[in-house]
Parts: sequence; C-alpha cells; structure tokens
Amino acid sequence: MTMKQIKDIAKEKGVKVGNMKKDNIIRAIQRAEGNFDCFGTAVAGVCDQLNCVWKDDCLK
Repeated sequence: MTMKQIKDIAKEKGVKVGNMKKDNIIRAIQRAEGNFDCFGTAVAGVCDQLNCVWKDDCLK
C-alpha cells in the first residue's frame, strides 16, 4: 500500500499524521478503528490477527 493510500485512510478515520512514519500512521489507524496497534511487531513472522488489512505489509 502506498503512503498516499495510507494517509487517505488515516484522513477518513480522523487520524492526523503530521510527520509520522508509515508504521506509526498505521498503528494510529488501528487504534482509531478499535483494533490492536500491533503493526510491525510480529515476532518471528507470527500473527494471529487473521482479518487484518495490514497483515501482508506487516509481515514483509
């Protein structure tokens, strides 16, 4: 997902991105949605969030 797409999603969710990095923007979006803010924190590529839209980017 491109940064523009991520920033567009953030704007829709009311998240102000400022100078935040991609990982932090996605975590802020996750919090705004009421989800775990776990992007980029999977240990050894293991993630139990099966329906997460960020999963592919996260596990790269």
